[in-house]
Amino acid sequence: MHSSTPPPRASPIATVCCTGCLAAISELPVWVIDLGAFNWMVFVHAVLSNVAWIAALSSVAALAASAKEPPKPPLGLPPVVWPADNPYSPARVELGWYLFFDPRMSANGSVSCATCHPPDHAFAGATPPPLGVSKTPLRRRAPTLINRAYGRSQFYDGRAATLEDQIRFPVSAEDEMGSSPDAARAAIADIAGYAPFFARAFGDPLVTFQRITQSIASFERTILSGNSPYDRYVHGDKDALTSQAKRGMEIFERTGECSECHNGFNFTDEKFAGLGIGPDEQPPDLGLFDVTGKRRDEGKFKVPTLREVAHTAPYMHDGRFKTLDEVLDFYRKGGRPSHHLDSRIAPFFLDAPAKADLKAFLESLSGEGWQQIKAPERLP
Repeated sequence: MHSSTPPPRASPIATVCCTGCLAAISELPVWVIDLGAFNWMVFVHAVLSNVAWIAALSSVAALAASAKEPPKPPLGLPPVVWPADNPYSPARVELGWYLFFDPRMSANGSVSCATCHPPDHAFAGATPPPLGVSKTPLRRRAPTLINRAYGRSQFYDGRAATLEDQIRFPVSAEDEMGSSPDAARAAIADIAGYAPFFARAFGDPLVTFQRITQSIASFERTILSGNSPYDRYVHGDKDALTSQAKRGMEIFERTGECSECHNGFNFTDEKFAGLGIGPDEQPPDLGLFDVTGKRRDEGKFKVPTLREVAHTAPYMHDGRFKTLDEVLDFYRKGGRPSHHLDSRIAPFFLDAPAKADLKAFLESLSGEGWQQIKAPERLP
């Protein structure tokens, strides 16, 4: 849907059908009024023609109704729950696709959402880390946007409850987009090419920051990953996983107890955990504590999804680990000793063959549903 060509809009069939129906209906006064010249052959032909047009209109109505339904998620994922105040709309998804890649919302016109969430890196921060308008390295790496439609909160520290609410933070952050909601709105409102997109998405061309956030969030809810070898395996294809990946799954679920936190269809409990890292930085990054102010939340960060983990290096909130091997070594040793360390994190046996097995399982969580999303060839 989101290739370099904008997503399709309403079918031109509707225009053709309506024109045909009007043409047929325009003859009805002749048949009704001039009864003396009534011609049964003409009448039957007209009726059959109208039946054909009505059938065509019914098909168009069915297509229009289906267009209002969200795309079916890939295998292994449940339906996305769309907010009541921002229901699924193909027009909003299309508008959000353009806005996501548009750097003109930033203070100097150089930074877009895609700057920190590049689609060719599974919508996650890459190496070297991208720079915002200030060119100052960001403290935290950008987490992947894949399957954030299922998130209960956003950011490593959970400061935003929804995808809509999340958008204002990077827009306003001085080291990211360096703008403000009102300035971003004004920048988009000044671009005449956006008017028809807002009109299709919201019924009129008015640009508001709320509409901007609703559109970008709508687009982000379509960034999904499923139908991985793991998904096919649990849905009955016992050949979908290699023997090595199956051994790795056993380690993941039992020996390493990775599934204590990375569980469910999205391989995250959407909660927060401390690994002993964050407070060790200078200056300390206390994670969830900065949002709640509760001492027990010091050093806790959002448990990330493991889907597409093979494509989202570097790892951890600060990107300290460059490879999956480094991550597995860190967990094998039981994390970083600290009073901030979650009690569920403990050392476990993982020799080289076992590590290769576990890594193979993690790689089997790479699926499909996002790779087709590319930047627009041209913005409005």
